[in-house]
Amino acid sequence: MAQDIDEQRLIERLAKVETLFARATADGERAAAGSARERLLQRLVQFECQEPVVEHQFRLPDDWSRALFMALLRRYDIKPYRYQRQRRTTVMARVTASFVTEVLWPEFDQLNDLLREHLKAVTERVISQAIHSAGAEAELRAGQLPAS
Repeated sequence: MAQDIDEQRLIERLAKVETLFARATADGERAAAGSARERLLQRLVQFECQEPVVEHQFRLPDDWSRALFMALLRRYDIKPYRYQRQRRTTVMARVTASFVTEVLWPEFDQLNDLLREHLKAVTERVISQAIHSAGAEAELRAGQLPAS
């Protein structure tokens, strides 16, 4: 029950981030979650009219971030891909530089922070309930490191 509430709260926070990047101008627009995507797609089209679409390479730190980033790209009808021999955490996309710097990457960064915060809390809760409830950090001791 509490986990469902936590997940619902996370989903609501993620939707608020998207609304922020859609630059809603009126309270009514901010309340319409479905229109945020359309406004962002309109911004993408505006960027594409002003500058060329170019290939970008994104290196993501882990599978969670990669999955989030690829979902975000697909949400804006941008097709993620990678070349043979590139790492799984590398994602390529053809998009304008302005859309990347003004919308895509800042939005991803905020969404990723929220997701990592949630995953950390879930991990700590599960470990505490299933394994041991002691603190997550190791004891900090003064002194010298042992010789290797």
